[in-house]
Amino acid sequence: MVARTKRDYSLVGESTRRAIETGLASAEWYHTDVPRKAMKELMQRSDGPAIRDTVIWIAAILGSAAGIVWFWGTWWVVPFLLVYGVLYGSSSDSRWHEGGHGTAFRTRWMNDVVYEIASFMVVRNPVQWRWSHARHHTDTVIVGRDAEIAVMRPPNLIKAALAFTGILDFRYSLPILVRQAFGKLSDDEKSYIPESEQGKAIMAARWHVAIYAAAIAAAIALKSWLPLVLIGMPRLYGSWHMVLTGLLQHIGLADNVVDHRLNSRTVYMNPVSRFIYWNMNYHVEHHMFPMVPYHALPRLHELIKHDLPVANPSMWHAYREVWPVLLKQLRYEDYFLKRELPPTARPYRGEFHEVDMSAAAE
Repeated sequence: MVARTKRDYSLVGESTRRAIETGLASAEWYHTDVPRKAMKELMQRSDGPAIRDTVIWIAAILGSAAGIVWFWGTWWVVPFLLVYGVLYGSSSDSRWHEGGHGTAFRTRWMNDVVYEIASFMVVRNPVQWRWSHARHHTDTVIVGRDAEIAVMRPPNLIKAALAFTGILDFRYSLPILVRQAFGKLSDDEKSYIPESEQGKAIMAARWHVAIYAAAIAAAIALKSWLPLVLIGMPRLYGSWHMVLTGLLQHIGLADNVVDHRLNSRTVYMNPVSRFIYWNMNYHVEHHMFPMVPYHALPRLHELIKHDLPVANPSMWHAYREVWPVLLKQLRYEDYFLKRELPPTARPYRGEFHEVDMSAAAE
């Protein structure tokens, strides 16, 4: 086991300098070979699937919201709160994600509209997070470069557990929006938001804060929590599914590598979770080929699974696999899970990585 080292997760610190100097920043990543014709078909965008899913999504949101209003003050409101919370606080994350990639719909304005609405629902500045996520794909789990590493090393298990309540994310996201609304961007934010876009980020934050202020004012005027239960608070009581699925994307796997098979995880999920998550459970596939629309990811998986670690058969299986790794990382932060490749796969190539493979659990 290698000696414990302290990682610097800021985007302007020592780890950033090292990632740039060693070539990990903006590196060339491993890709499974896919026939050109097949990839062209997989990358074909279509409005149909996303329109269908978005109509279902919006109808379910409006229907459950109507149920909350109608049954407000009675116990009958609870099932509507549960449904509305997940649709608002969790499924909006995947809609934000796919709208940001511009792959959900073929028509650009449809992607943009869904992206803007979903960004508000998950309390994210749409300008800031568009550039943050671009960096996440360019430098996936590269310490000092990736702004979206959910669980750092050594892991803070209490913080990870509290994430299921939405409290911590809301606690950080809302003050960030307020700060940005006052025209202040952090050094980390400035490191990935182009200067030409920084004014737009500030203006977007002001719009979001204004809407939240209006919801608070309505709650005070009506002397009711109802406006906040419908706007803002679902990010607290409905984000658990987003965290349940999202943590599995990279947790416990390698950092500072340029092979998504080492730092990303594919997990088989039930149809309901896949609808909420918009097929992002096929996460190795998504990172390897980010321009493939969500509805084509199952087909992509079937095409390249011979070159990938075997997918976890369930979320329960994945968390059982991750838990001992996290406990080990409390003492040895360089420890990680190295997923085994099938005999049909091309092997991992150590020369492409900074990570010490001797720290891996196979």
